[in-house]
Amino acid sequence: MTSTAPPTLPGHDAGDEPPSWQHHMRRFGHVVRPRTGLRERLVPPYTRPAGQLWTVLGIGPLAAARIVRWSAWVGPLLVTLVAGVMRFWHLGSPHAVIFDETYYAKDAWTLINHGYEGDWPKDIDKSILANPDLISVPTAPGYVVHPPVGKYLIGIGEKLFGFTPFGWRFMVAVLGTLSVLMLCRIGRRLFRSTFLGCLAGALLAVDGLHFVMSRTALLDTVVMFFVLAAFGCLLIDRDRARARLAAALPEDEEGLLRPDAAIAAGVRFGWRPWRIAAGIMLGLACGTKWNGLYILVFFCVMAVLWDAGARRTAGAVSPYRVVLRRDAIGAFLSTVPVAILTYLVSWTGWFATDKGYGRHWADGRAGLSPDHVKLPVIGTINHLPQFDMSWVPAALRSFWHYETEVYSFHVGLTEGHTYQSNPWSWLVLGRPVSYYYESPNPGSDGCPSGAGGKCASEVIALGTPLLWWAGCFALLYVLWRWFFRRDWRAGAIACGLGAGYLPWFLYQERTIFFFYAVVFVPFLCLAVAMMVGAIIGPPGAPERRRALGSIGAGVLVLLIVWNFVYFWPIYTGTPIPLDSWRSRMWLDSWV
Repeated sequence: MTSTAPPTLPGHDAGDEPPSWQHHMRRFGHVVRPRTGLRERLVPPYTRPAGQLWTVLGIGPLAAARIVRWSAWVGPLLVTLVAGVMRFWHLGSPHAVIFDETYYAKDAWTLINHGYEGDWPKDIDKSILANPDLISVPTAPGYVVHPPVGKYLIGIGEKLFGFTPFGWRFMVAVLGTLSVLMLCRIGRRLFRSTFLGCLAGALLAVDGLHFVMSRTALLDTVVMFFVLAAFGCLLIDRDRARARLAAALPEDEEGLLRPDAAIAAGVRFGWRPWRIAAGIMLGLACGTKWNGLYILVFFCVMAVLWDAGARRTAGAVSPYRVVLRRDAIGAFLSTVPVAILTYLVSWTGWFATDKGYGRHWADGRAGLSPDHVKLPVIGTINHLPQFDMSWVPAALRSFWHYETEVYSFHVGLTEGHTYQSNPWSWLVLGRPVSYYYESPNPGSDGCPSGAGGKCASEVIALGTPLLWWAGCFALLYVLWRWFFRRDWRAGAIACGLGAGYLPWFLYQERTIFFFYAVVFVPFLCLAVAMMVGAIIGPPGAPERRRALGSIGAGVLVLLIVWNFVYFWPIYTGTPIPLDSWRSRMWLDSWV
């Protein structure tokens, strides 16, 4: 019988040939994945544009190499420039205290002036907007339920540009813009592709939720910034640790790395400053809002798994045992204690002042432990044995009491709100939050005189619909890549999404809002960018497959950009005719 197997290529063994079904699938665009060397698996190289591109453009090799090198920063900076222009355009508009700015803008003003949050009179917002210079800063302490880091940052903008809407939104806009730059660079490092990195950043730039939150003085954008910075630090640490491991492995006579079980189990990664930097960033995230604590746990587990994966790739027989023996303690000490210390340092103003809320609660008390303890989810345990805690400084006991009271507030916050939403609906944009709404008459306050009736001027915290709905498919693709292809990049994206999203399912009875989702929006954009890369196809795919994939991916990205432009008026509070506003309310639950 004549064999139907393809002939063996020169220099290849027959056993190296892929199964025949893979050859048959080539007509449908299937590409046989080349075998990757150990060095490339430990430290993957960055992709470069195909040589045909430079030939078509008439660019020589030296100029092409220079363009590739510059594009690593020029591309992200250009994307960031566009994002910044959009975020700072009319940043002080609307000239109003919108949604929870009524808390954070005023808390930031007293915090930056006194070192603690003050107790503001009710109904003072209009007076602040009318003439902030006449407003005296209250000295009486106010009860607040969020740590101070985000409010300090908001206060810096107020110190620079005044106690005005532009002033209290300035630093949030800066962090929102810088997060686009970070995502471009993070995506480039994650995918080893400048194009996909810039695409992820561009998608973040045109996401409606990120855009609105970058122009509003709320705390969640600050949390998002520090979480993304921590992820980037861990990503750099991963690359450096794997490069150190690759440098320790032996080479054969052809210069190829060979796995070595003894070296893989014995190499010490040494000083890891980027992991400490991640701990600081996560501590600052927790020092802004407490949901940063969940992200700290997720990221610590991810970092340890990365170490185990590196040692397994290098040849370790029992990589998890090695990690537990050599890496786990160091990973813990460089992140968790650092984050806790950073969190405590962020409260320096409260410790230093004599007027912070609850600052002297423990003064004159017996110093005994409380007779009840409140635990997450479980409830309250009463009548516990008393312990002498007088050896703990009174300031720390007062601080602990304040923290327990804040925790009780958060878990007990069940009062209904018009715009509250369940996390099950977030990915499909079930219930966005309206921050600001006015109905100006024709010819006034920006409403066109020919509007034929009242206009609608709204600022709504709504993600760009086509981006988020595409993100639902991208999430499924990422999970598939993680579970069935063991793609660590997909696992990292899934970890970021899960860290910012899944914990909210523990508090389904609590009053929560869709805009909390801004923390995981960068990872949603990474997921969409990864899916777009798969649509375009791998570099070795046939030209027809790549062309069709590029067209499909380009259409998807252009539709997302168009969708953002279409919703621009209701992201910025631009007055539009009421019929135009209704046409943008695609779901009844958005009204």
